[in-house]
Amino acid sequence: MARVFVLWDESHLWGVLVLRALRALGLPHVILRAHDIAEGALAGKPTAFAPFGGFMGGCDHTDPSGTPALLPDLLPALLIVPGGWARGRALRLGPAGMQAIRDFVAAGGSYLGFCGGAGLALTSPGGPRAGDSLGLCPWGRMGFAGRLQHFLSGHVRLGLDTAQPLSLPNTRELLAPVWWPAQFAPTKNEHDGVTVLARYAGLGEDFWVADLNLALLPEETLSDWENLYGLQIRPDFLAGRPAVISGMYGQGRYVLSYPHLETPDSAQANAWFAHLLHELSGVDCPAKAAIAPWHIGLDPCLWPDPALLTAKAALERAIAVGESHLLLFWRNPWLLGWRRGLPGPGINSVYALVCEALSAPAPAQGSPAHAYWAEHGAEFARLAELFCSGLSGLLLAERLDMTVRTTEAEQAFTYSLRETRRALFGTAPALGGVCGELLGMLEELCGGLWGGYR
Repeated sequence: MARVFVLWDESHLWGVLVLRALRALGLPHVILRAHDIAEGALAGKPTAFAPFGGFMGGCDHTDPSGTPALLPDLLPALLIVPGGWARGRALRLGPAGMQAIRDFVAAGGSYLGFCGGAGLALTSPGGPRAGDSLGLCPWGRMGFAGRLQHFLSGHVRLGLDTAQPLSLPNTRELLAPVWWPAQFAPTKNEHDGVTVLARYAGLGEDFWVADLNLALLPEETLSDWENLYGLQIRPDFLAGRPAVISGMYGQGRYVLSYPHLETPDSAQANAWFAHLLHELSGVDCPAKAAIAPWHIGLDPCLWPDPALLTAKAALERAIAVGESHLLLFWRNPWLLGWRRGLPGPGINSVYALVCEALSAPAPAQGSPAHAYWAEHGAEFARLAELFCSGLSGLLLAERLDMTVRTTEAEQAFTYSLRETRRALFGTAPALGGVCGELLGMLEELCGGLWGGYR
């Protein structure tokens, strides 16, 4: 019986990484939607995706403090919250869903959050967005002194605290990838109950700052930039900062990681992910701890849906336009790279979810996924055609902007370009516009296609 749950809403590409990793490790799991959690799924209430059977009954006893206690053999032990926009996920959960997660952990459950999922579990300062965080951990999120400090990606070296059971055994240092992480803001209280499992200890060979590959930049060039222009390109500020932390909340535990340990083809990070899964859920991973490379778009097509196939082909043509004009490129087999300022994450997420839907078995006649697509498939096809056509035009316009930026036409053109980008992708950090509509449909479809473990 699955004891590992994954919150799917607002996860997009990062949720796919977690789900593919769990399948690769052979670990049974169940997908939850935000409304499932708000309606009591973590307390044992069955959902459309998780008719728990033996999970029925919920929390039927309490610990001496009066807090509902989980029955370990009946209820999920671990909730994984993938990367993604933390505020958007909080809005989807609503007050009831946020409180349900707190209750789940307080009663003895475990919480594992990556990147945006880690940020969701932190404590927000007072103000209008104080309710956007779960407050499982007393630490907050650190602001950035400069925008380039946020545009960090690639493998980093992590120094592990070997005395901690949650650390990977017999490992002092390992490589793990980060994908545009935030930073933890520790409290001033040394006894706040937070344990640092890993700290940043250096950069890997594939590390990028925005669209700059540091491996291709000579040390003397980086030093010249710093001395002549005052530009701090190298992320020296990372050294020694916390990267992975843990602590207790009530009777339960949380582990928050800005490194994406679930990233495919990252053997050392994957081994730690498998270890954490065992420690937090009590379930062994029967498969090897390495997660195979993901060559996005090359999985066998099990459901040749015409609307999805057409969208996939159109997306590939649009991406090819970006590649031909040196605006887009493939960082690795699953991750798209882009020139700074371009909406690469949205393009990557739509393409990934389209490919994942095509690689899933066709929905059974009469199933919720079949009914959903029968109602929304035609609208998806219309929006996908609009999006891909607009995306190709946007990429060409972005290329033109590089040429006319210092001409008299700059102001009017820049305004028009900005409006086109907003119509297609919304306003950062959210993914809105036509892209957001497509992602919403694909999120619903894939949630129904996957259900639980397959």
